Amino acid sequence: MSDFMDAINDLVKEKGITKDVIMEAIESALVSAYKKNYGTAANVRAEMNEETGDVEVLMQKEVVEEVEDDATQISLKEAQEIDSRYQVEDIVEYQVTPKDFGRIAAQTAKQVVVQRLREAERGMVYDNYIKRQGELVTGVVQRISNDTIFVNIGNTEGILVKGERASGERYRVNDRIKAYIMDVRKSNKGPQIFLSRTHPGFVEKLFELEVPEIEDGDVVIKSIAREAGSRTKIAVYTEDEDIDPVGACVGQNGNRVRNIVDELWGEKIDITTWDDDPAILISNVLSPAKVEAVAIDEEEKAATAVVPDYQLSLAIGKEGQNVRLAARLCGWKIDIKSHSQYFGDGEDEDAYEDDMEYADEAVYEDEIEEAVETEEAAEAEEAAETEEAAEAEEAVEVEEADAEAAPEEEAEASDEAMYAKEDEE
Repeated sequence: MSDFMDAINDLVKEKGITKDVIMEAIESALVSAYKKNYGTAANVRAEMNEETGDVEVLMQKEVVEEVEDDATQISLKEAQEIDSRYQVEDIVEYQVTPKDFGRIAAQTAKQVVVQRLREAERGMVYDNYIKRQGELVTGVVQRISNDTIFVNIGNTEGILVKGERASGERYRVNDRIKAYIMDVRKSNKGPQIFLSRTHPGFVEKLFELEVPEIEDGDVVIKSIAREAGSRTKIAVYTEDEDIDPVGACVGQNGNRVRNIVDELWGEKIDITTWDDDPAILISNVLSPAKVEAVAIDEEEKAATAVVPDYQLSLAIGKEGQNVRLAARLCGWKIDIKSHSQYFGDGEDEDAYEDDMEYADEAVYEDEIEEAVETEEAAEAEEAAETEEAAEAEEAVEVEEADAEAAPEEEAEASDEAMYAKEDEE
């Protein structure tokens, strides 16, 4: 039996399964083989010596006064012949040495062993990945079927469906790929590991990978809002005054965030600072637009953000994307108004100061001054162009007039010459 135990030890090393699981599977196989070979439903169990590999099949019967089922019961008299201490309702257990198991019994034992080993292996995979749910995993594209990518992630296969990756992403077999473990489920064919590249957690784990301050806990990601393949907004926070949370995420020369953008196939990322003050937070999350003022409605958890007239479209974003992501990021309903829309023309802005919280007025004034200067320069340039056009038009008219006058002058000169000749004659 030493060869048998050597085979078991090889299985332990190859499959990474504990020896107890294999022993239990073999004992169960022996019981099944015994019952099938002898056509009995008797209560039997098998034991294997882990050192020698010797196997014993033991039959169990209940001690009764009068036997009604020979397969499960034994009389008190027969039991006491085995051991005089047995009493009624005791369980008698004695060895049943399997003889001539035969081809069918051996095949049954083999099938049960294989099945139990497979189940144990699947169970270990499930237990491993259910603990890793929400983590980042790196694998290799193994095959692609009907827009579903199957990724080799080690000792199992991950599933990346079309809806869990951005529309612009393209992969081929043997490409390396990072993904987020979104869900782990049990099935008849084993555990199913569902991956995602569109989940906001995917971006969070990429930042943890690239930014040591986040991994160490010095910088905290408070919220993420994402439209995969297009834009992501992320709000970060730190209690350490010596750390710039946004700068830590961006990295020197933008190297850290650039690596993440490359992994996301060029997806735009807005990084902003989290603040417990909703007015400041909303001003931050509407970046890159500059917010002039914010009106807060605590009961409705709604806010009205006022932006300069020329930044209204920037604050709203293409198809409303910027304000939509900002609202999801901070958890507030946000209504965007331009300066003119909110305050009106010629109205007293001081009347609104009680319910408005101003954000960076100096910046706004600088931007207005810059806009006025730009507008004046544009008007001057336009005036210059108009003057040049008028002069050019006048020159053309003069030239045309000269052109029209030239034939007449030539005709008059010809007539004078003719009359002069006639006088000479």
